[in-house]
Amino acid sequence: MGHPAIFAVACIVIVVWGALGPVLGYSDSWQLVINTSTTIVTFLMVFLIQNTQNRDSEALHLKIDELLRALDAADTRLVDLEERSEQELEQLRKRYKDLASHPILEGQIDANGSSQSASDSRAGQPSRNQSLRRRVQDPQT
Repeated sequence: MGHPAIFAVACIVIVVWGALGPVLGYSDSWQLVINTSTTIVTFLMVFLIQNTQNRDSEALHLKIDELLRALDAADTRLVDLEERSEQELEQLRKRYKDLASHPILEGQIDANGSSQSASDSRAGQPSRNQSLRRRVQDPQT
């Protein structure tokens, strides 16, 4: 529907309708045709736009979910946020707001009292997403 040819067809329809005005004496029926047509097209476009936005949103969620799964440092509990209740989203928002205001909570404190980030503490550990990454890169294994 967003193609330039469709726009050209719509313009031609308007021009033809306008040209028929003098022929039909600018009657009520002449005006009713364009009013009814635009109302129907507008009504249908609402659903078309909503459907397109839903598909785009779903595709975006899938892409972000894949990025979350692929990154070692990502919190994979965030993958299905769109399916969570408002209450759960509010709890998560508060948790991440607290983490942002208290970055020490994200890391660990060693015996010397210095902060160690979460990524530093995982340096010797195997990647939690390594098997998933191998399956994504080589689906035959």
